Amino acid sequence: MKLVDELFELYRDKLTGDEEDIDMLAFAFLEEMEYEDLLHIIKEMDKQELYNLMGVYLIESLKGKFAQQEYGQRRAPIYPQRNIH
Repeated sequence: MKLVDELFELYRDKLTGDEEDIDMLAFAFLEEMEYEDLLHIIKEMDKQELYNLMGVYLIESLKGKFAQQEYGQRRAPIYPQRNIH
């Protein structure tokens, strides 16, 4: 992805590349972007880049949902009982 390549080249000698640096860079970038700017970037992606983006989004979102369920709520039974009258 062109954007990732550009950010990497710009900051590769300024950051260590650890998770904290990468998070900081990503959030700082997103803070500066407008909705329309982000849509423009997405429209420039090829099919594989869009699939990759959506894949990462889905994976991370689902991990968050499952973690919330595990730590914040009781787990639902595998086979919910039904009342049959």
